[in-house]
Amino acid sequence: MTTFSLNSLLLHRFGFIWASVLPIAVAGAVEFAPLQAIDPGEPLASIVSKAAHVVPSPRQVAYHKNEFIGFIHFGPNTFTGREWGNGMEDPKTFAPTGLDTDQWCETLKAAGMTMVVMTFKHHDGYVLWQSRYEKHQTIKNSPFQNGEGDIARELSKSCAKHGLKFGIYLSPADLYQIESKDGLYGNGSTSRKSTIPTDPASFKTAPEKVRADRPAGAPLFTFECDDYNRYMLNQLYEMLTEYGPVHEVWFDGAHPKQKGGQTYVYDAWYEVIRTLAPNAVIFGKGPDVRWCGNEAGGTRATEWNVIPLPRDPKDFDWPDMTDKDIGSQAQLAGAKFLHYQPCETNTSIRHGWFWRDDAQQSVRTADDVFDIYERAVGGNSVFMLNVPPNKSGRFSERDVESLRETGRRIRATYGTDLAKGGKVSAPKLQDGDLDTWWEPKDSSGELVITLPSPAPVNRFVFQEALAKRGQRIEKHALDAWIDGKWTEVATGTTVGYKKILRFPTVTTDKLRLRVLESRLQPTVAEVLVHFYDQPPLPVIATRDASGNVTLALKEPSFEGKGAGFKTSGLTIRYTTDGSEPGPKSPIYQKPVPMTDGGSITARSFSAKQQGAVERFHFGPSKSSWKATATSEENATYDAAKAIDGDPGTFWHSRWSAPAPEHPHTLTVDLGNPMTLTAVTYLPRQDKAVPDGMIEEGRIETSIDGKTWTTAGTFHFGNLVNDPVERTHDLKKAVQARFVRLASVKGAAGKPYAAVAELGVLTAPSN
Repeated sequence: MTTFSLNSLLLHRFGFIWASVLPIAVAGAVEFAPLQAIDPGEPLASIVSKAAHVVPSPRQVAYHKNEFIGFIHFGPNTFTGREWGNGMEDPKTFAPTGLDTDQWCETLKAAGMTMVVMTFKHHDGYVLWQSRYEKHQTIKNSPFQNGEGDIARELSKSCAKHGLKFGIYLSPADLYQIESKDGLYGNGSTSRKSTIPTDPASFKTAPEKVRADRPAGAPLFTFECDDYNRYMLNQLYEMLTEYGPVHEVWFDGAHPKQKGGQTYVYDAWYEVIRTLAPNAVIFGKGPDVRWCGNEAGGTRATEWNVIPLPRDPKDFDWPDMTDKDIGSQAQLAGAKFLHYQPCETNTSIRHGWFWRDDAQQSVRTADDVFDIYERAVGGNSVFMLNVPPNKSGRFSERDVESLRETGRRIRATYGTDLAKGGKVSAPKLQDGDLDTWWEPKDSSGELVITLPSPAPVNRFVFQEALAKRGQRIEKHALDAWIDGKWTEVATGTTVGYKKILRFPTVTTDKLRLRVLESRLQPTVAEVLVHFYDQPPLPVIATRDASGNVTLALKEPSFEGKGAGFKTSGLTIRYTTDGSEPGPKSPIYQKPVPMTDGGSITARSFSAKQQGAVERFHFGPSKSSWKATATSEENATYDAAKAIDGDPGTFWHSRWSAPAPEHPHTLTVDLGNPMTLTAVTYLPRQDKAVPDGMIEEGRIETSIDGKTWTTAGTFHFGNLVNDPVERTHDLKKAVQARFVRLASVKGAAGKPYAAVAELGVLTAPSN
């Protein structure tokens, strides 16, 4: 068995030695470390002082510098159109015909990314490498390369070729192992002495037997574990010894289904990772990096890396931290330990983590991706953007176009420091070294940055000396020298690894950064000044209950003082025939009536540029529709709320006792017969809870409201974290006046059903 002292175990798991996290008695000093222990009854001032001494581990420092990384979801779901598979898919379902991992890496590199993490085993349990431990749900049983394919091998080689770091996602949840008769997950097996890597032929009968073909010199591990943990440990061992170097290991906390009280021996998992991939951070269910708390690209205005823990991290289970405030002084007050754990902001370029189609599935524009980049990377977070390959095994054209334009904007904006060659009132703040810094004697102070000559500016970047002094700044402001006086142009709170202040364009030759509040003395390690040449803004569309479509400019949200995306001088032009709007297309001046549904294509124009093309599809107006349901909680949640055009209201089945079980039905009278091609479902939008989320159900149609026909069944996965509108395409167009949605299963097994908006899409009229 691999043995460790307490100090060496903590060094392996958390990147520090225990002696360095305790308060140093000499002269009351506190040593800088990734963890600080809090004494019972310790005053808040002392706790805050310790928080100012929490610093990242070397692997976390390297992780911060990644800034923008890629995520790839690929597997059977790509071919079935599901977000979460059920584990029972035919392994031949996975059948890419033109896999091109070089195209992936070339595109992600062009976008400005530094690392790629891929789902080599998602919740369905399908394995995308030549694992010795999976015989059924595996790429070995795929027609891809006659069962000899290995996506991990190809991607790791492409990453090395294109200068990208490589990361792995292994889902602890495994629906195949749960659902299969002989599955290992929750099978009631007892913990047994197991050697990792285990001989596959003796996996159950003699788990202490060593795999004969382990890489030369690779270490052995011995753990007490059950069958499923042994399975996971061997998969980790394969990935970390045969496809590295690995820089991030992603453990998703999602569990579509659990069985048999299965638990995980995370300590053993961490030990294997720390030993075989010492530079890799552990995301999610682990101590290094935490989830941002949403899947929509949302960021906190105040993002702390110093996290209060209620107990020792070696006994902590690392739950999702979704609150808006997780690290303020108010939160620190109840801490038993202070731990360094930065945030990763992850979202997908598409609606959904997996590719579904290139006709209806929406793709984020470069405007959207660039905005998230500035808020995430410039808000003390690492930005992880998922880009799912299509059925051929390539990124689709719209995704590539958006990513390349995003990369162009990043380079054009942040590739030139307008302050270079000027003067800063403190030395070494433009040397590219985060280990040299300015530190005033008090908890506030100011810096003046003089540009070589007056220039238009609208971005200011600065960074703290995290590795040496931790995160300290709590409040700051930026001034510009305009017309002979200082004018405040932006404000903010935390800084951390990087802060990007965005503000209206001003022409100036001098900026002043004021640190207003800090935990002990603040530090600033780097300052940079930039200009973003903003293209015309994207267009958004909304439709009222009468069927009138309103077009508007989409302005990114700002926190604190500072905004200034230019809307003046922009016009919106649109078409309704599917063509791209040009300079001679109609100018939008008032809502466009679309009572019978249809499509609008729009973009904004300035005098010299044109914005991104946006396409919007609408079903028929709901103004004459009527809805009934088999169950309602009360009038606030009655059936009519599902068709009122307001996403903030919703129908909800009865939850008061006695609450009925599934199925619940919502029936809509469309008023007139229509040729239906799809049904749309918007889950409740008020909060991220599974109550009422309809995961599985049926679509039924009728001409007279008496005789019903099943038009299709649906399965919507990951609704709680991704509550966007879902579209269920009917296999064939159906003539109907009545539509009925019947719930079969709720998310997380909940017995309720809810609908914020139910809609239909129709075939074009002749």
